[in-house]
Amino acid sequence: GAVHALVRLASASVAMLRVVSKTPASFLLARFCPPLPPARGRKSRHDPPAKSKAGRIKVPPPVDPEELLVVTERYRQYREIVGAISAEFQDEVLRKLYDEKVIREAAEREKQEMEEHRMLMAWNDAENARMRIKREERIQQEREEAQQHKLQATINREKLQEQFLQERTREVLQLQEEAKHFITEENLDQRIEAALDNPKNYNFSIDKEGKVAKRTALS
Repeated sequence: GAVHALVRLASASVAMLRVVSKTPASFLLARFCPPLPPARGRKSRHDPPAKSKAGRIKVPPPVDPEELLVVTERYRQYREIVGAISAEFQDEVLRKLYDEKVIREAAEREKQEMEEHRMLMAWNDAENARMRIKREERIQQEREEAQQHKLQATINREKLQEQFLQERTREVLQLQEEAKHFITEENLDQRIEAALDNPKNYNFSIDKEGKVAKRTALS
């Protein structure tokens, strides 16, 4: 009988805790809080006892030792069961709190990662745009330099051609000037007479400085 009563007590405690855990606070306050004392008809704790009860001595009811032992044991078991149930509820509450904390931290971490990813993508887009502008500027500069080199090469080639033409023209003019002193059939007799009238002596020696050292007379 004691075991069955203890089991019923534990079941009632569990049911009560479940009901309490799911019941609104306002309903619990209205249900379990003691009502306010009335303004009249009740003595306060500081009022003296009534005259009819002034000499009464309160004697506690007699207690059976066996019944006290059984009640004490049941109370101990009740405290153990209630403590185990309370610990189970505390573990469940802590587990729920931990799960909620893990879920919240995971959500915050995911949000932070998404924000970091967005910032990195924005930085990447900006960097790509900057590199594209820089690459376009470099390509434009290389194109301008190539055009400048091509133009310079054309100018140099034209200068070389002009120099070549000037040299050829100078050579032609020089040849024309030298051609005036060539011996032809028309001036052959005149050149022979001029050579006889002005003989030249090539029989001479020179020193190390290139000066005429000794000249042999013409015979």
